[in-house]
Amino acid sequence: MEHSKTARDVSLQELRDKLAEFARVRGWEQFHSPRNLLLALVGEVGELSEIFQWRGEVARGLPNWTSSDKEHLEEELSDVLLYLVQLADVCGLDLGQAALTKIVKNARKYPVVNPTPSMNHNYDATL
Repeated sequence: MEHSKTARDVSLQELRDKLAEFARVRGWEQFHSPRNLLLALVGEVGELSEIFQWRGEVARGLPNWTSSDKEHLEEELSDVLLYLVQLADVCGLDLGQAALTKIVKNARKYPVVNPTPSMNHNYDATL
């Protein structure tokens, strides 16, 4: 699936609410302990990793990927995101605010020092 420039932004709050309702109407809340959600999240990260496992380095935008490959990636990324949102919710955490706070902390920890294109080899994508 191609990324649509007209797609609307979806809030973490909206995802959290939809996930909570999804679980509630199915009676699954009883199974959604922090531990169970974490283990499910780890499993989904494993499935996401499998997609990249034997591809070597992948170019931004995935120019050589089929639409089917991209759709599979979207599904696995979504699974990871959804479990992460659920985990934060059952732990009573505001994931969006926590992420913003983490970005601020990382900006202090890794201040900008005259960045140049040659510095890309030191880039830490973990923020």
